[in-house]
Amino acid sequence: MTATQPAAPTGTSAKPKLAFRPLPVPQVDVHGFWGDRVDAVAAKTAGILYDRCVEAHMLEQIDPDVPSPGVVIPFHVSDGFTARTVTTQMFWDSDWGKTIETAAYSLYRRRNPDLEKKIDAVIDMYGKLQQEDGYLSSWYQRIQPGLRWTNLRDCHELYCAGHLIEGAVAYFQATGKRKLLDIMSRYADHIADTFGPEPGKRKGYCGHEEIELALVRLARATGNDKYMKLAKYFIDQRGQQPHYFDEEALARGADPKDFHFKTYEYNQSHKPVREQDKVVGHAVRAMYLYSGMADIATEYGDDTLKIALERLWDDLTTKSLYVTGGLGPSADNEGFTNDYDLPNETAYAETCASVGLVFWASRMLGMGPNARYADMMERALYNGSISGLSLDGSLFFYENPLESRGGHHRWKWHRCPCCPPNIGRMVASIGSYFYGLADDALAVHLYGDSSARFEIAGQQVSLVQTSNYPWDGAVSIAVETETPVAFTLHLRIPAWCRKAALRVNGKLVDLEAATVGGYAAIRREWQKGDKVELDLEMSMARLFANPQVRQDIGRVALARGPLIYCVEETDNGGGLHRIALSRTARIEAHREPNLLGGVVTLSAIGSRAETENWGADLYRSKPPVTQETKLKAVPYFAWDNRDPGEMLVWLREG
Repeated sequence: MTATQPAAPTGTSAKPKLAFRPLPVPQVDVHGFWGDRVDAVAAKTAGILYDRCVEAHMLEQIDPDVPSPGVVIPFHVSDGFTARTVTTQMFWDSDWGKTIETAAYSLYRRRNPDLEKKIDAVIDMYGKLQQEDGYLSSWYQRIQPGLRWTNLRDCHELYCAGHLIEGAVAYFQATGKRKLLDIMSRYADHIADTFGPEPGKRKGYCGHEEIELALVRLARATGNDKYMKLAKYFIDQRGQQPHYFDEEALARGADPKDFHFKTYEYNQSHKPVREQDKVVGHAVRAMYLYSGMADIATEYGDDTLKIALERLWDDLTTKSLYVTGGLGPSADNEGFTNDYDLPNETAYAETCASVGLVFWASRMLGMGPNARYADMMERALYNGSISGLSLDGSLFFYENPLESRGGHHRWKWHRCPCCPPNIGRMVASIGSYFYGLADDALAVHLYGDSSARFEIAGQQVSLVQTSNYPWDGAVSIAVETETPVAFTLHLRIPAWCRKAALRVNGKLVDLEAATVGGYAAIRREWQKGDKVELDLEMSMARLFANPQVRQDIGRVALARGPLIYCVEETDNGGGLHRIALSRTARIEAHREPNLLGGVVTLSAIGSRAETENWGADLYRSKPPVTQETKLKAVPYFAWDNRDPGEMLVWLREG
């Protein structure tokens, strides 16, 4: 497969000197832990996504050569929406966009002519469907013609455009075929002609954010500054008065107050973005908005956006984030409720939301290496996001609870199938999250077997990581360059690591003096054969929640390195809620190469409240008898890959 690099963004906004951009997927090869997951997506998930889209009748909706399928999925009347207002079928273009993107990244990993042919056919359908003025929406062309741009608040037109744009950029880079890129560039041109601050244009933006970060990618890939400016416009316009969604509702003869969630906090348009200081509403929308804000802050060096983002980050991470990196506790709004409201068994914690947190954190790193963002990106990557995909790449979680009585399992497909292609595209493109490149610096955000190729100071450089991370903290990095080249290498020192050592060509580096913002900075003239060795102690930890989290008071969670652990019934028997772990119990780590694809498990001696001698009484004055029990914990991401049963992250202390 020939990888085509994006065009140099010479026409885009001036990049601040210290801005870091992720290395494109073709420039990073991953092996080991992440290599196994990319292989699973390439071998199985990418094809499954296409097949299940076809089974759901999505192909019929975009094919202008066959009769329209009509409404396949009913409108959400039962969910409290106004009749004939919202159906997940409106979002099918976004599912195709993410499926195309997953396929594109998978084609880097392994050739698949059959899948490529199928995706080419989908692209041909979109080409035929596109209208002369560039407009492209299978829903508004095939199901509800004549209603384009009448309900941005609810109906996802720009959201769908964004995912198709991201798919187009990825597919062009993977295959060199630019048909979909040209289609989506024409559509982006139409959107730019329709929306903006100029007289006669609509002053709107999407109810579900996503177009913003997609336009940034399109601008970087094509070098067309128009798309970057449009992304900035959508960010700047959000929440301004008079409120666009009010005006839009009145224009279609509707009451602006008559919508399901009754508040613009739901879609983060309640205030202009620079005035927002609390993470509210729908979790995925919030993460996508903040990702777009971070991109624009990086591209324009906009400190006003950066300050707002830092406030929002602090609010999320100190009041509303699960220990797994999951977020959004409520199914009612697929999002946030009150501070410290983090129920475990009923946790919504949508896979897409954790993926969105990865997007946001990675884009915050565009403004410079900072471990507060990279550590959280790692937490969400290894726990709350990839839990949404089975180890073999065939089954999916939508919700990711931290406790189950045994009835929660992955499913084949979903009425709203946003999560499968979202986790698929993230895993398949994982290499782009490992490194960030600036004019004279490279940041290593994630560790693990991988190799990266990049140009810095006019020189071609390759960097090869050798590591069994996350099971082992020993990282060896070899730098290869034909001629000596000076740049700064930033290496993250994770906050979970209690003890670290760094050597360059065998010489110990003073980590305390070299570390800023959680990254050790090594500035030198690098030569062929230089070797960096980083030894991170894989610390085991008991984690405790803020006492204001009522669901976790008196409970403890187990962690090792970046991984959060859980106990499953298949290892520990039923009645997991009856197990307690004392604060003095010794925790041991065990390598188990034949379990769950090869993992490190944790074990400890705890106690279990027995029921055998309790009798028929519901209550009594004597506590239950306890028996010593050996508990075994596995990484949270790997749960529900064996026999079905109970699961628990937060254990009772006792």
